[in-house]
Amino acid sequence: MSDLNATRPVQFNSEKISYEEFRQVLIDDYKLAVQSRIVSLLGRKEVLTGKAKFGIFGDGKELAQIALSKVFKPGDWRSGYYRDQTLAFALGISSIYHFFSQLYSNPDLSADTSSGGRQMVAHFSTKLLDEDGEWLDQTAQVNSFSDVSTTGGQMARILGLGLASKLYRNNPGLSHSEKFTKDGQEVIFCTIGNASTSEGVFWETVNAAGVKQIPVVISIWDDGYGISVPNEIQTTKGDISNVLRGFQEDESGQGYQIFKVKGWDYAGLCEVYEKAAEYAREHCKPCLVHVYEMTQPQGHSSSGSHERYKSPERLTWETDFDCNDRMREWMLSSGIADEEELKQIESEAKDFVRQEQKRAWSDYKKTLQVDLTEAIELLQGINHHAVEIPLKTLLSITEPSLKEVYVNVRRVIRELRGVEVAGKEELLAWYKKSQELNSFRFNDKLYSSTQHSPLKVEEIPANYDADAAIVDGREVLNACFRANFDKDARLLAFGEDVGKIGDVNQGFAGLQEEFGEQRIFDTGIRETAIIGKGIGLAVRGFRPIAEIQYLDYLIYAFPVLSDDLASLSYRTKGQQKAPLIVRTRGHRLEGIWHSGSPMSVLLGGLRGVHICVPRNMTQAAGMYNTLLKGDEPALVIECLNGYRLKEKMPANIGDFTVPIGKAELLREGSDITVVSYGSTLRIVQEAALELDKVGISIEIIDAQCLQPFDREAISAKSLEKTNRLLVVDEDFPGGASAFITHEILEKQGGYYFLDAKPRTLTAKAHRPPYGSDGDYFTKPAVDDVVETAYQIMSESNPKKYPPLF
Repeated sequence: MSDLNATRPVQFNSEKISYEEFRQVLIDDYKLAVQSRIVSLLGRKEVLTGKAKFGIFGDGKELAQIALSKVFKPGDWRSGYYRDQTLAFALGISSIYHFFSQLYSNPDLSADTSSGGRQMVAHFSTKLLDEDGEWLDQTAQVNSFSDVSTTGGQMARILGLGLASKLYRNNPGLSHSEKFTKDGQEVIFCTIGNASTSEGVFWETVNAAGVKQIPVVISIWDDGYGISVPNEIQTTKGDISNVLRGFQEDESGQGYQIFKVKGWDYAGLCEVYEKAAEYAREHCKPCLVHVYEMTQPQGHSSSGSHERYKSPERLTWETDFDCNDRMREWMLSSGIADEEELKQIESEAKDFVRQEQKRAWSDYKKTLQVDLTEAIELLQGINHHAVEIPLKTLLSITEPSLKEVYVNVRRVIRELRGVEVAGKEELLAWYKKSQELNSFRFNDKLYSSTQHSPLKVEEIPANYDADAAIVDGREVLNACFRANFDKDARLLAFGEDVGKIGDVNQGFAGLQEEFGEQRIFDTGIRETAIIGKGIGLAVRGFRPIAEIQYLDYLIYAFPVLSDDLASLSYRTKGQQKAPLIVRTRGHRLEGIWHSGSPMSVLLGGLRGVHICVPRNMTQAAGMYNTLLKGDEPALVIECLNGYRLKEKMPANIGDFTVPIGKAELLREGSDITVVSYGSTLRIVQEAALELDKVGISIEIIDAQCLQPFDREAISAKSLEKTNRLLVVDEDFPGGASAFITHEILEKQGGYYFLDAKPRTLTAKAHRPPYGSDGDYFTKPAVDDVVETAYQIMSESNPKKYPPLF
């Protein structure tokens, strides 16, 4: 492990740069460091005065980030965190104006270019898509994956970002690569705070990156604390690079190059990053840079003061070893600049930052002022006492907010209910129009919603030859994957046991031998890393299928699924997308730890991901075909007990499509509408035969997708005929069944067709015990469906259907 501690001359090639050029580089670097520090100081004040909601800044990290910026090349990637403002300024990912615009949560994307007001300050991203959702040329810019606030959340995706470079390098003929790579030379630069290295995602990712030997440079900014908790409590031995020594590259060439350098040592930082970046780029291997002896002059965030938990001695040390001050002293002592010159730089920097802050605040207020002015003009045109107080309130506002504008407008609208007065209709029309504007500002782009959306893929029915083979369901899936891999070189599949044995249920059996280990491969038991790998690969032009072996295991990857993948399109306002398909299996699996149906958890946490629940493998294959033609992330949950059930092999196995969000009427009936999905659907179908014997006719609808659910509202249309509703699934009571009921009764208007209380039939609140008996007494069985449907009919006509119990 290389440990560079002492300040030394900066290593520039004297044949390529003159002394004056060298001096100017240092002057510019110091100017940027000073500007960034002033941004942090002023930003905190803006929060404390109430002009911004919350602030988190990168003070104390300036020199390391400037040194890091020097080794970036077009096409490289940043996957960082919310202390990287100096790096973002240096690379042009953000500017001081954009930074303050984000601090004020300006919803104008031209002001907050990273998120359009949707992310808190210091969450940076670059635009990867044009207005039509087409990929921009990633090789022509420095790329920044959209930041997340989750501690360590930036780690997992670096696996896919880096693996993409390796795959492009090893497969130079890939036809789709033009916008994504220059011969696979791109390096991924990841930054993380020292306290976040305590997170499991850090260790999972570091291990996986070492196994795959991907070109990533991981920088650990170590200021000694995680909020108030010191390293001694965070990390064994209090030193993360000492703990990581086992990852150091060995004689066989496996492992990391690990560097350690002080955060106030400008020359050492420049030298380390030059070495690390060159090594990662040339050898396509991982490096780790532990930057220690950093400071955090203002503490963790604007929420409190670090004087509460740092000793006087530590505070004195932080003053003495402030990186900006140490660089200033070095420049003076080495004769690179004199006192007068540096004071002028500092004065100009302060003026410039203040100017940009005022410009950002002014533009933010202009955005709000449009709504405020229009609202005031409309209210002034209404002669009614209900307008008086709201109008005075808006006229007296000194620091406007959209919330204040619309609170008062809506108050007037409520007060004028049933009142005919001049100007009211104009106000209502303006309010309705403003709802569309505010939806654009705050609510759109949960999905990419481009012309490539899977919801717009043409429906192509499955065709069958007269002598179509009857095969196991797994063989249908296998043929579907083979057809798609054969026609699209972008496709990759990976997960536990996916490669050599073709997954535990043989969906990929034999395909690794056919398409190679670089396209279909095994991973370790690390669910977070599997999903992160998929996200990074998807952003860099591949079409990955990431397999999580069982649905229950998805929980282990949930933070990266929910915080990163699901929110990516929304939090970048459609500027980034990751069309990852997550494949798993569940339902009817027995046992507490493999019960397989936490659907409400997925519905709540994966807003932004399509959730597909096919009833058999043919439907699953059609959904995969559809999703691979689209550009949005999805989760496909196959029925665990369906792989060996017999199905006909479609003739157009790689081409037919099943629409996403389209429910299907499987059986017509007249008495009760029964909505279900997945394996429970077969239970309902069996129950229908029993109910026929007692004169009860149920209409069966397969939801097929839960997100989106039944876009054509066939459930409500069925309910209009039967007037009774039963929803059956395996989730816990009040879970996915409640979601489905809400969709049908409230969103589709099915409530108006009810002649009986709607019912849900779910699993018990506890998880299923092991064994078939436990399954029978825990999850809906045929008997449960029959008796529940019978009870619904008995309640409405007890003479015809006398109570069973």
